[in-house]
Amino acid sequence: MAAFLGLVAALALGAVGEADAGSAPDATADRFADRPHGFASLAGGTSGGAGGKVVTVTDQAALARYAAAAEPYVIRVAGTITAEPFGAVIEVASDKTIVGVGRSGELVQGELHLGPGTHNVIIRNLTIRDSAVEGDWDCKGTDFDGIQMDTAHHVWVDHNRFSDICDGQLDIRKDSEYVTVSYNRFENNNKTFGLGWTSNLRTQITIDHNWFARTKQRNPSVENAAYAHLYNNYLTAQADPGDPVWTYGNWSRGRTRMVIENSYYQDVQHPYQADATAELVQRGSILRNTTGRHDTRGAAFEPREFYDYRLDPAAAVPALVKRFSGPQEHLGRARPTH
Repeated sequence: MAAFLGLVAALALGAVGEADAGSAPDATADRFADRPHGFASLAGGTSGGAGGKVVTVTDQAALARYAAAAEPYVIRVAGTITAEPFGAVIEVASDKTIVGVGRSGELVQGELHLGPGTHNVIIRNLTIRDSAVEGDWDCKGTDFDGIQMDTAHHVWVDHNRFSDICDGQLDIRKDSEYVTVSYNRFENNNKTFGLGWTSNLRTQITIDHNWFARTKQRNPSVENAAYAHLYNNYLTAQADPGDPVWTYGNWSRGRTRMVIENSYYQDVQHPYQADATAELVQRGSILRNTTGRHDTRGAAFEPREFYDYRLDPAAAVPALVKRFSGPQEHLGRARPTH
């Protein structure tokens, strides 16, 4: 019955741009809107390279040159870019949009890095993959992330696919603020998505409509976030080669205040847990064949005091996330006119 209702809801809600009655206009933007929702939309918003030149890149040198430029750019990635040397870091400066053209845009064995002070960045519709080191599942000797940001702000990570990254697929570190992570696919990884590396309590993050598949831990792990809003995410069976004991879904760590809404957990150990010093509110999620910790603690915060958002029924989440997450064929194809 739940699966049937989920399918019905998904079909009903799948029409792009359909609004919930009474929602604010910003909350009813379609699932492929060009402007972010959630925390990345606040305090001036996030527009990326809008207003700058539009360029199309097909090689590492061009991507690195435009990504690090001082002026705004919309950078369209067409085809597969294989970074050299293995694990190479591409620095991304402020006021940039990096978007894959259809499903062709890929960064292989490389990392996008946002350094301290970097702001107003959109990374969208890319596949970032294959920096994993054969035989080094724990990646203790390397720091090859897919996207890493340190003390950045106003960043939107949307409709990407991350697969087989050696360390973190997405690491949001050191007091980064006003971040939204939406409609991504996180696949085949150990330390998937971490947030923290700070004793401060500054980060605000929205995490919605992401698919975590065959990922062992940090789905995400959120340390010392002022506000972490997770909704309509889909967590499926975890990968645990050689270590079936230590797998988990969402973790509210340190002094994090976390709210989880209408997510779907299938075959997950420890679907959500909280430190004794953290807060975690969960409401409306569906759990199927889950074991271990299901912690709730404290009052956390109320997301609607910060922004409006469309909350899909939990039963609809698997169908919706499978359909809409990851790179999409039509995104990045049209050359922006602004």
